[in-house]
Amino acid sequence: MRIFDPDGPLMTALGKFADIVLCNLIFCVFCLPVFTIGASLAALFTCMQQLVYEEDRNDGLIFRDFWLAFKRNFKQATVLWLVCLLAIVFLAAYYWVTQFMAGSYGKVYQTTFYLLTLVFLCGFVYIFPLQARYVNTVKNTLRNAWLLSIAALPWTVLCLLLVAAAVYISFIMNPATVDLFLYLWGACGFALIAYLQCFFIRQAFKKLSPESAQRKTLRSEGAVFTDEEHREHDLMVQESAYSNPNWNRREDIVGPDKPKNARRRR
Repeated sequence: MRIFDPDGPLMTALGKFADIVLCNLIFCVFCLPVFTIGASLAALFTCMQQLVYEEDRNDGLIFRDFWLAFKRNFKQATVLWLVCLLAIVFLAAYYWVTQFMAGSYGKVYQTTFYLLTLVFLCGFVYIFPLQARYVNTVKNTLRNAWLLSIAALPWTVLCLLLVAAAVYISFIMNPATVDLFLYLWGACGFALIAYLQCFFIRQAFKKLSPESAQRKTLRSEGAVFTDEEHREHDLMVQESAYSNPNWNRREDIVGPDKPKNARRRR
């Protein structure tokens, strides 16, 4: 076995790490205008999902993949980001107000703040991965993100713990190493966290699979994920087909047997 075989595990891993570093640098640059953070997150998760799912890419160029995903998602992802930004501003203002409250009322409102923040973070985990992979409206993407955070709660918790551990190790555990970790975040941190999260999110997305949808509708009338045959239980809008497990993939990687009613991101 040749160590430096281009198709070997070592070179494949090094190639993925190089893509992660390049994607992270591009992501940091594209986030500078602030209002483009939403589209940048959608493009970042598009590229990371391609690495995790080992999907074919456009000429193998990570910048081209990122740019195409950025343009494709720009309008809707920007609206999603603005909604999230408003929620962040509200939570910040809520926290500021609670600091002036004393006694039992202050503790109640502070506890409410932490609960609201946790609920927001649970849904935020899935907003841009959903936007990156599925075609849907802004309203349904937001709705689906929070429904999925509940339906796939263990994977949601793992995603949050991953980010919390990274932040704690980088900025809290040892203040003397903050400068080093700032450099690492700028070099590969955001993309690496997104890449690792995609393994958990991939498991969560199995809640959207035809098999899972069928089990939900057979067991309960309150199915969370539905297809055209169970539209009466339409609590979460995703088009699917039981006959094809790849109904939710991008059109350019799905074979000729794709269902006609599937809506894929182009």
